[in-house]
Amino acid sequence: MFKKITSSVFLVGGAELSDGADCLVYAVDLGDVALIDCGAGPGWPRIRDNLFEAGLDPARITTLILTHAHVDHIGAAHLVKNETGCRIAAHELDLPAIESGDPAYTAASWYGMDLPGVEVDHPFHGERETLPFPSGRLDILHTPGHTPGSVAVLLEEQGQKVLFGQDIHGPFDPAFRSDLAAWRRSMQMLLDLDADILCEGHFGVYRSKVSVRRFIEGHLAAHRPAESK
Repeated sequence: MFKKITSSVFLVGGAELSDGADCLVYAVDLGDVALIDCGAGPGWPRIRDNLFEAGLDPARITTLILTHAHVDHIGAAHLVKNETGCRIAAHELDLPAIESGDPAYTAASWYGMDLPGVEVDHPFHGERETLPFPSGRLDILHTPGHTPGSVAVLLEEQGQKVLFGQDIHGPFDPAFRSDLAAWRRSMQMLLDLDADILCEGHFGVYRSKVSVRRFIEGHLAAHRPAESK
């Protein structure tokens, strides 16, 4: 089972589509296929089937973007890499946890899972980077807060901005080195994009500028600094 979001964006994984431990997993077809996160691991066979059903041969996956270091987003990375030979891309600030499988930072201990480390082939550096593909590009935006190396992904196509903001809602925990002040700045940056569609990591897809803004502002309101409440 899959859901088509736009002409090039497909929802292929998640609690209802692949496995209860999985985040929402998105595939973007830009000539080559980019996978945005990959779930916790056990759901990978279902995600693979969903890709085929959507007309996206997993062999066409050239890039797996890991939006941050948590197991529900990265647990299948070693399986995807072994099967497809794709490059794995993630921000350098979350790279140590991804490559070591640190059980606290990756939240693997929360899920009661063993997480194998996986090598990151393409570390993102700094605030913004562009990944080119045969028929488009993805802009990688550093959005620290949930974890130091959290990123969002922006696709602009047919006059629309599609924002992949996987765990922009949190949660926040010292084990993740969460930083609420940095997160608020990141959320303001995402609001300034004025995106038309938000593909979130657990709450689903929001399909208007108003809905996107309401989602982000709602979470900002829920985490206001204590002195402003």
